[in-house]
Amino acid sequence: MLEAFFWGAVGASALLVGALVSYLFAPSRRLIAIVMALGSGLLIGSVSFDLVDEALKTSTVGWVGLFILLGAGVFAVGDWIIDRRGGADRKDATGKQEDGSPLAIVFGSVLDGIPESFVLGLTVLQGAVSVSLLAGIALSNFPEGMSSSSGLKAAGWARGRVMVMWSIVISVSAVSSALGFVLLDPASGRTGALAQAFAGGALLAMLADTLLPEAYKVEGVLTGPLVVAGFALSISLAAL
Repeated sequence: MLEAFFWGAVGASALLVGALVSYLFAPSRRLIAIVMALGSGLLIGSVSFDLVDEALKTSTVGWVGLFILLGAGVFAVGDWIIDRRGGADRKDATGKQEDGSPLAIVFGSVLDGIPESFVLGLTVLQGAVSVSLLAGIALSNFPEGMSSSSGLKAAGWARGRVMVMWSIVISVSAVSSALGFVLLDPASGRTGALAQAFAGGALLAMLADTLLPEAYKVEGVLTGPLVVAGFALSISLAAL
């Protein structure tokens, strides 16, 4: 469990690195969008290989499909509530966070990090941390940290305040990874498989609701090829 906690913190720490880069170097929106799209493709591959494929080994297609939908639905409801409370623009790089709620922005960032960290704990349980999933989490968190922090900087947030926010998110992500290690045991039969499917659905919904729209705003039709490139890279990393 401690190993899962450690890797959860490592994956989420890319948020803090991205925040520091945004305050020190002011990265372009295009660079942020490219890394977001590549990271999304990597995470889609990880859901396919590390979650859905494994869940289908111990449960039926119908049950796996149902719990993927449930996971996506639960995430969507949480995201909708946070958007209504003032966290809708938490990943915007232009400063729209100025009109939002600081608490909602923090909760929204925590919500975004839970599914991927939860799944990371499962891969540790299976014997070793998934390189493709860890890379995908880092490549999605890094531009998220840059984009959100660029917007928060434009909205007047002090660097120390932003660092504290991301430190909270990292702590929650590490705990979520440890919980994934405990709760997503495939040896528990159908229960473990359905938990895998639920987490996979939540992770896919997170990508579709938060990362891909921000990437598409900048890259347009090039977002698709970049996501596919990330997916192809996920296949290569999964073979290591």
